[in-house]
Amino acid sequence: MPHRTLTVIGGGFAGLTAAISAAEAGATVTLHEAHRTLGGRARTADGPYRTNDGPHALYRRGPHWPWLRQRGLLKPLAPLPLRGAAGLRFLHRGALHRLPPLGLLRLRAHRDAPVDQDFLTWARTRADETTVRAAANYVGVATFHHDPGALSAAFVQERLRRTTNLPPEAHYPAGGWGRLVDRMAAHARGLGVRIETGARVDALPEDTPVIVATHLDSARTLLGDDRLRWTGARTVLLDLAVRTRGGDPFALSGLDFSGWIERFTCQDPGLAPHGEQLLQGQIGIAPDETRADGEARAARLLDAGFPHWRDRTTWRRTSVATGRTGAVDLPGTSWRDRPAIDRGDGVYLAGDQVAAPGVLGEVSFTSALEAVSLALSTGLRRPAANGRPGHSR
Repeated sequence: MPHRTLTVIGGGFAGLTAAISAAEAGATVTLHEAHRTLGGRARTADGPYRTNDGPHALYRRGPHWPWLRQRGLLKPLAPLPLRGAAGLRFLHRGALHRLPPLGLLRLRAHRDAPVDQDFLTWARTRADETTVRAAANYVGVATFHHDPGALSAAFVQERLRRTTNLPPEAHYPAGGWGRLVDRMAAHARGLGVRIETGARVDALPEDTPVIVATHLDSARTLLGDDRLRWTGARTVLLDLAVRTRGGDPFALSGLDFSGWIERFTCQDPGLAPHGEQLLQGQIGIAPDETRADGEARAARLLDAGFPHWRDRTTWRRTSVATGRTGAVDLPGTSWRDRPAIDRGDGVYLAGDQVAAPGVLGEVSFTSALEAVSLALSTGLRRPAANGRPGHSR
């Protein structure tokens, strides 16, 4: 392959993956990040509470797992405390349970879920209503959506299988996702990648292929392409620090509604000061609901699984994430229908809302590798007649 020059816009997981992959292929890479720190939504806050921008996990069977491991970027990982008193709990029919309904695990075994039918309609022919609703709400952990049952059956069923696999697929970088970002950035620099932070890009360079690894909203503005849209979730993100108490679970899943609370210090005590526990949660809310609606459902989970949490609270923060938690596919659509990676004339997209398979961060990873492959196998950028890059879809 002849020597090439490549520009990457965005320093999150997708952008760093693209930069590393391109540099390994022999390209000269410059990465621009608008913020002063790298990471995108994978940033970890400084200070006494090392929170991520929403819960994150690395799925062991995903394509990024061996890629990170081969480069020495995967570990250290925090252990998963899923057994014993600190394990996983489920809020179902208003009560706390150690196990989900047996029918939920049976439902996950079906592999014939269609793309063009919603999950609830499809699953009702295979299980009772209570089981179907519980399964749909459980998948909120991997969709951040308020009503996963209304999404494509194929989309939901894949996530039901992945989130109920044994041993569990979800793992967490020790010290927060920021540590993984730091390792990736150091590796990229070691390969010769030029990383510029605090460098917002308002116009694309015309002499190199460009990978735009930003949120889809930012890509739409930068490229001037109003078609860069896809359905996303609307989610209340909760960060909560409480004084330590014996018996708190590691994680609590809502089966009566879509919601998830996780005690990250159960596996990684250094994320909060000594004597305190850091909880992070996600509660899907509908377009017409408010943050208070999500907070009320979060309180139901906390009341069930974390006794006296209000009296124990030492710090709290909530926010609303709109379309910032990855793509969700409605009935009749799949990942193939999302905005294409190749936008024409040497411009490529990477991120968690574009046309690439996978669960959560796997979409960012896979799209980044595909974008690099396309960028390094085609010619230099050719500006479109109107000054904007061309579009393939």
